[in-house]
Amino acid sequence: MAIGIANVSINSQMAIAREASDGQNSVVFDASVIRHQTNIPKQFVWPDEEKPTPFAPELYVPLIDLGGFLSGDPVASMEASKLVGEACEKHGFFLVVNHGVDPNLIEDAHRFMELFFDMSLTEKQRAQRKPGEHCGYASSFTGRFSSKLPWKETLSFRYTPQLDELSHSNIVQDYLLQVMGENFRKFGKVYQDYCESMSTLSLGIMELLGLSLGVGRAHFKEFFQGNDSIMRLNYYPPCQKPELTLGTGPHCDPTSLTILHQDQVGGLQVFVENQWHSITPNSQAFVVNIGDTFMALSNGRYKSCLHRAVVNSETPRKSLAFFLCPEKDKLVAPPEELIDDAKGNPRVYGGKG
Repeated sequence: MAIGIANVSINSQMAIAREASDGQNSVVFDASVIRHQTNIPKQFVWPDEEKPTPFAPELYVPLIDLGGFLSGDPVASMEASKLVGEACEKHGFFLVVNHGVDPNLIEDAHRFMELFFDMSLTEKQRAQRKPGEHCGYASSFTGRFSSKLPWKETLSFRYTPQLDELSHSNIVQDYLLQVMGENFRKFGKVYQDYCESMSTLSLGIMELLGLSLGVGRAHFKEFFQGNDSIMRLNYYPPCQKPELTLGTGPHCDPTSLTILHQDQVGGLQVFVENQWHSITPNSQAFVVNIGDTFMALSNGRYKSCLHRAVVNSETPRKSLAFFLCPEKDKLVAPPEELIDDAKGNPRVYGGKG
């Protein structure tokens, strides 16, 4: 593969690429250089009440073995759905192992992600995200009034599944070829395959969620069969003052379901019971969490929880995030089985009344 890795001379480049805009100085986040700076730009310094805490205890999240479920074992399926339901009612996070995703594909996805983010800023900006769009390369661009900026770079692209043998959908590969060129054909193929695996896994998890909510395994799977989802590669470079900034600020995912694979550098934190907790990386597992859209589909029974990413001073952190989203014309409303005024379960989201 002909992706070049940038050899950056720190002495020959500025800490931050500077641009003039309307007579005001703006800065572009150049990870290859800014990672070495002892004084980070003020736009990346977060307020004291939001800065990372020195200690974040481990969050208990169930480790759910999907092997029995994927093989059709009804007892294993019910046990897995029970564990999923308990986690989703509490904080919305759980881990899955024996998930059926090829470990070599996961390894390739991490390897090509590293190659991309090791390129020079100019090369990465060939895929620059356009204003108002979700796809493309993004890093923090700061103007005079910018604040609380995330210490990260991302590459995002849209994914929709091929629903029948007659249709043709290589949307990920086609997009990456379009913006980055022919040398990125293998790169595009890896993430096309990865997204297809994530879509399949997410539909399986939707079956478990349907079982756990008592609406049947087919309900949510069918709802998301023709999903219109987002894949994001996250790169968090080292920061010489990690106690001052955040890789990603506190947020709840607006999407339905997030499937995350972390490298072995910790950084994911979840806000539970008024305290930030860590989730230690597990190379064999995916971290799964409920988003706002599925919280609505569950009529508020399942939680979309606040989470963030912290950085460190020594090692880059990388993660692969697949955000499952329904097709844009889908009405997001909970199934009638989850609504019963007489039992104290009134409609909370969507629909009539």
